[in-house]
Amino acid sequence: MAGPMERIQVLDDIEKDIITCLQCAAQALLELGKEKSSQKQAETNTSQFLRTLSQVESKLSDQINYLTQVSTGQPHEGSGYASQKVLQMAWHRLEHVRSWVNELDRLKASHLAAANRPTPGIPNGSMTSSGTST
Repeated sequence: MAGPMERIQVLDDIEKDIITCLQCAAQALLELGKEKSSQKQAETNTSQFLRTLSQVESKLSDQINYLTQVSTGQPHEGSGYASQKVLQMAWHRLEHVRSWVNELDRLKASHLAAANRPTPGIPNGSMTSSGTST
């Protein structure tokens, strides 16, 4: 949809519409405050105010919907958040697996070292079925 610069431009346009809205409201109130106010001019300013306010509301709703999608991690056009999160989790799992493999390697090495160490008090020769060494 729209990139970051386009989104900023839309927000800038919304700000300009809000200013127009306030100016129309001020003009309508000024016209109504006159001793000889023009009904037609007040209605024109009021209808312009309402039109602009409707546009602002619509544009702001679009922006809020976009921000809701971004903040909940749902994939949306132009976002790399979901891909970044998947990559981050994959790296985390990889490090976890590496730590387990290193732990298993350490246990294997200690087990092999213990198996190759001669036990004191037991001769290295073969034992007979009667328990005497040959």
